[in-house]
Amino acid sequence: MKRHWILRGLKFALFVVLAATVLSCVVMALWNRLMPAVFGLHAISFWQALGLLVLSKILFRGWGPAFETHWRQRMRERWEQMTSQEREKFRTGMRGSCGPLGSSQEAPKA
Repeated sequence: MKRHWILRGLKFALFVVLAATVLSCVVMALWNRLMPAVFGLHAISFWQALGLLVLSKILFRGWGPAFETHWRQRMRERWEQMTSQEREKFRTGMRGSCGPLGSSQEAPKA
């Protein structure tokens, strides 16, 4: 039984390394083909492309789906516990700082 888990772990590790290699090569090829011609930037190496992939994951995806799911679940629970007046107050506050939320009405212009 233990051998089965080791083999499974090795397969997963191999898949991760292979996926990272392929994605890094794609990012490197796209960057080196487009960015120097369009923006006059320098070409990048494989390791820089891998670094860009990791950085973009951190910046645009967060630390993982478990945190995202937990956060959304907590917000949904809090939303369901609010009264309609509290929800409207929340929407009004968010509209002031983030733009229209949940309704088609425009915020009043000052």
